[in-house]
Amino acid sequence: MPLFEHEQRQLEQIEQALYAEYPKLAQSVRSHDPRIHYRRRILAAGIGFLVGVGLLLGGVVSQIIPTAVGGFVVMLACAMWALTSWRHMGGALTGRAHGDRRSTGARGQGGVRGPRGRASVRSRRSRVARQNFMERLEERWRRRQEGGL
Repeated sequence: MPLFEHEQRQLEQIEQALYAEYPKLAQSVRSHDPRIHYRRRILAAGIGFLVGVGLLLGGVVSQIIPTAVGGFVVMLACAMWALTSWRHMGGALTGRAHGDRRSTGARGQGGVRGPRGRASVRSRRSRVARQNFMERLEERWRRRQEGGL
């Protein structure tokens, strides 16, 4: 949801004050990109996956079952680690959660697309609930600003 103009201005003022008061902190926060962290995790998971493949093959060839099972477990754990890192990296790119990517549906309605291109029922319900909640909050905010609680 986009910010109102006055909210955007307030955030910019806070950011400028932070840069003025704490330049080292602002520089360190600005220079760190979470995508780099997740790329490193994916790379480490890939290397771990290859080690797991080696353990699995070594266990099968030498007929040591615990080694083969351990290799499979390592492969599975590294695959899951890489998958979660990949999902977090996708969310870090846009600044929102992975499942919150919006696109335009057939009727021009925004929705989260499923694997077959249709917006799921659950995402529609959650979107409607979010919209209703935000509308209520905005209405309350307007009433408070006008002084008519």
